[in-house]
Amino acid sequence: MLDTNNMLRSDFYYDLPQELIAQTPIEPRNASRLLKVDRVTGECTHDHFYNLKDYLHPGDLLVVNDSRVLPARIYGEKADNGSFIEFLLVEQRGENEWEILCRPGKKAKVGTRFVFGGGILSAVITDVLEDGNRIARFECEKGSFFATLDRIGQMPLPPYITEKLKDKERYQTVYSNELGSSAAPTAGLHFTKEQMQELEDMGINIAYVTLHVGLGTFRPVKEDRVLDHKMHREHYELPERTAELINKTKAHGGRVIAVGTTSCRTLESVATFFGEIKPCEGYTDIFIYPGYEFKVLDGLITNFHLPESTLIMLVSAFLGYDNTMNAYKVAVEEKYRFFSFGDSMMIV
Repeated sequence: MLDTNNMLRSDFYYDLPQELIAQTPIEPRNASRLLKVDRVTGECTHDHFYNLKDYLHPGDLLVVNDSRVLPARIYGEKADNGSFIEFLLVEQRGENEWEILCRPGKKAKVGTRFVFGGGILSAVITDVLEDGNRIARFECEKGSFFATLDRIGQMPLPPYITEKLKDKERYQTVYSNELGSSAAPTAGLHFTKEQMQELEDMGINIAYVTLHVGLGTFRPVKEDRVLDHKMHREHYELPERTAELINKTKAHGGRVIAVGTTSCRTLESVATFFGEIKPCEGYTDIFIYPGYEFKVLDGLITNFHLPESTLIMLVSAFLGYDNTMNAYKVAVEEKYRFFSFGDSMMIV
């Protein structure tokens, strides 16, 4: 029995063979495998994502995160001597200002100028933050910053993916719309447009939230005691139509199923902050771990997450610790594909 007051990071460790970390996306998107787990009993059913409809009912609501990933990794050079620099955009701070990670960091002193894409984009470091991140002010030779970024930027794939991505759109969901994430809300990568239409034709509603995924999603939990961990902050928005659909679904006895931990964190943040679901936007650093009482969720669709991560802790909070660790054990034994381009789990 897990002691929720004295949880250790090591409680959420599992042994994962390296070859089960998916390096490339599967084709078509919804050909990935699906591990359906009963939230009460922990019983596991093996299937494929294209059969998701078999586990949904008319009147259910899927809540998806429509954030779109920035091609946030850019390579350039120091303006005065041409030495190499790499920037990774973390969060927009102003019209032309961004918080960035850069390497080698020792080159990026305040006042230093860098150029990218042969000079079509330039940046000056304006501040160095306590955690070592920088603030950079950008200028474009012509056109908008985001259009320039789309031309020269690379997708900020997680560090465990070592193969080059051939098609940038495969690290975007088919419904991505609001530009601003540093990483994909990967649970949604399995959907095709045709499958979403099929679900809507069955009477399953789809609602959108936006949570811009920060790089903190990849940062490991360093503290031994789980409760000592501090979560990163991310910007979210819950539109009026989504609030209406959630409240209507609940009133009529339907299930609200979050697609991804980011959608889950958005819904639970709003319910925690306001005591109800209503249209709003803001920032959240909610940390969901075993012992948390869910206020909105009836189901969760998610990928398989890193050992000792805040994401497996969130899943454990919803599914139960023992059921979660058993499901991961089953997934390893059955050679499911793990992490961003991996297979899917549905908990209802």
